[in-house]
Amino acid sequence: MCDDMKVHGLKMPESMDQATRSQLCPVVYAVSKLGGKWKLIVVHNLIEGPKRFGELRRAIPDITQRMLTLTLRELEEDGIVNREVFEVVPPHVEYSLTAVGQDLENVMSSLGDWGRANFAQRRNAVA
Repeated sequence: MCDDMKVHGLKMPESMDQATRSQLCPVVYAVSKLGGKWKLIVVHNLIEGPKRFGELRRAIPDITQRMLTLTLRELEEDGIVNREVFEVVPPHVEYSLTAVGQDLENVMSSLGDWGRANFAQRRNAVA
């Protein structure tokens, strides 16, 4: 799978043994789809349910409109987010997680657990 795969500029080193390559490949793939400053934050907000663009913008105040648009577009292209256009007046669009995106709920929960534990450890170490 990763023998000739180049993801976000990352290519598996030729010297890497097949067992290591097989273990690392899915991680590189996941990071290529979910890496970056905003993707996991957007996914986290959509776990709660479908949201309109403005709702996401208010929930993530530091993201620019352009970056939110690009992030949603990339997540949609990767099959993680669904974009649904409602033909009403005025028209509106809702974003939701696809089944693939919903599979990330446990991952997000685990990341949250790790973040809380690590943050507490680091805070205690500094104090």
